[in-house]
Amino acid sequence: MQPKARVIIIDDDPGCRALLELLLKQKGYEVISLSDPTACPLYAGPQCTCPQDQACGDFLLTDNRMPGMTGIEFVERQMQRGCKGIIGNKAVLSGTWSEQELAQAKRLGCRVFDKPFKLNDIVAWMNDREQRILPGRKLVTFDSDHYER
Repeated sequence: MQPKARVIIIDDDPGCRALLELLLKQKGYEVISLSDPTACPLYAGPQCTCPQDQACGDFLLTDNRMPGMTGIEFVERQMQRGCKGIIGNKAVLSGTWSEQELAQAKRLGCRVFDKPFKLNDIVAWMNDREQRILPGRKLVTFDSDHYER
């Protein structure tokens, strides 16, 4: 049996994070909600520490403007460190974009949403992308105590 699609939300704004989490849980998604991108196991060492045959999630929704690093920097570091999860299902949300950031997000294969975003737009994008999730994919088991929320 295919597990429900897992969404990882990273946003330092608790209100925005809670809104997305509530909406996506109501839509039947499993949601992991983080306030800080460094809570990802990717930052435990120089390489991704997740098992090679498992992915962390099916979708990533990350804010771009966060203390310490941008959402685009996080996606780039995922790729550099060998993260296998969420290929093609990454979205970056922001209220302000530079031309350079938009070009970099596109180069990284990210969908871009402007804040304030329309929840229906995000759900429509996820519904479309969910059809492309490989059957039989395995997801990492998360210890919820390990992650800051």
